[in-house]
Amino acid sequence: MHRLFVALRPPRPLRLQLLDLMGGVPGARWQNDDQLHLTLRFIGEVDAPQAEDIAAALSTVDHPRPDIALSGVGTFDHKGHVHSLWAGIAADDRLKTLHKRVERVVTGCGLPPEPRAFTPHVTIARLGRRAGSLDPFLARAAGLASDPVTLDALFLFESHLGSEGPTYDAIARYPLR
Repeated sequence: MHRLFVALRPPRPLRLQLLDLMGGVPGARWQNDDQLHLTLRFIGEVDAPQAEDIAAALSTVDHPRPDIALSGVGTFDHKGHVHSLWAGIAADDRLKTLHKRVERVVTGCGLPPEPRAFTPHVTIARLGRRAGSLDPFLARAAGLASDPVTLDALFLFESHLGSEGPTYDAIARYPLR
């Protein structure tokens, strides 16, 4: 089985800005440089033939390069428990359209539609129940911003879960025009 997702990789200057921001929350599991990405579609576990179908179908995505910029920080929670810290992404209409095209391609390969709304973000930390207060970090990072940058490729990643957290391998790169 292959655990897959489709994502964009922010360029190095944005990743460095995010790495510099990290810290100040006891117990947080901060992402490393290799883990920083903007997910367009989580696929999950699929067998090898379906993974190959998805990889081939993504090669048909013909789309202009989107612009993104960092914009603030936030959290995701489940039943009142905050489990993730993220950096927001100010996106242009091309990113939203690219997300919709990727969703159509993936559902065309037999996967169910993604039930959650698309919220462009880069996860910067995972939080367990023992994580310290988020308030100082959220106050310090509230003004996070960057100049817009243009992204030139879409990636299919495979996620490998391990005791130290997930590792991601880019298994396919799809240039954007």
